Amino acid sequence: MTELAAEPLSRIAAALERLAPPPVPAPTFAEADAYVWQPDRDRLQPVERVARVPLSALVGIDRARDTLLTNTLQFARGHAANNALLWGARGMGKSSLVKAVHAEAVARDLPLVLVEIAREDLDSVGRLLAILGRSDRRFVLFADDLSFSHDDTQYKSLKAVLDGGIAGRPPNVILYATSNRRHLMPREMIDNERASAINPGEAIEEKVSLSDRFGLWLGFHPCDQDEFLAMIDGYCAAYGLQVDAATLRAEAIEWQATRGARSGRVAWQFFTDLAGRHEMAL
Repeated sequence: MTELAAEPLSRIAAALERLAPPPVPAPTFAEADAYVWQPDRDRLQPVERVARVPLSALVGIDRARDTLLTNTLQFARGHAANNALLWGARGMGKSSLVKAVHAEAVARDLPLVLVEIAREDLDSVGRLLAILGRSDRRFVLFADDLSFSHDDTQYKSLKAVLDGGIAGRPPNVILYATSNRRHLMPREMIDNERASAINPGEAIEEKVSLSDRFGLWLGFHPCDQDEFLAMIDGYCAAYGLQVDAATLRAEAIEWQATRGARSGRVAWQFFTDLAGRHEMAL
């Protein structure tokens, strides 16, 4: 190539470099204890105040709470721990539990950082792991409300986080995911593939093997009325709100009747209304 031909190409290259955004500096993770992954610029956005409730306020999920807390503290202290799938009834505290055990670890001065990644951004998880793997901090990678359709390939990216690929998952990263479905896909979709596939076993194995890669399965099930009332009592105790027991019970039962459902989320919504009426900020 002649010098005359090379000169325009050099000018074009220089112009493109000026238009390109400057590289995002590597995070120090000193700004916050929680971040949200933004894949458009490979950036971790600090979260100054995480929306969560105290661990002590989560009532009725004692076994799941104790199991996940033990696993989280083991990991935060540098010991072996499992990836965890929290699955089951909606509104029963799956996401709240993940955020609460992280807060408990931080309260114990353990170097644990919570990083949330959206389901639609899972195809960028390799880039995120490369960033996290270069840090000396330890990370809980949090994927909330996961579910996949039959033609969705995002689950393949998640497999690499769990235990796939030659590089594997960085030792300072663990994955906690929540889903309403134990196998992360609708049951009828699994049944349809079983009925229509030439080799049903292979068709199903490809999809449901994702959930098998989680070392911990923690199930959350619908609560009865006594458990619902105990959840509200737990919120009142955690926030120091004192209400006449008979009045509290009557109002809580009326609230869940008007909603037509009982869950930890409905209990929290009632408590939020109750706290507001008592001029309390949460």
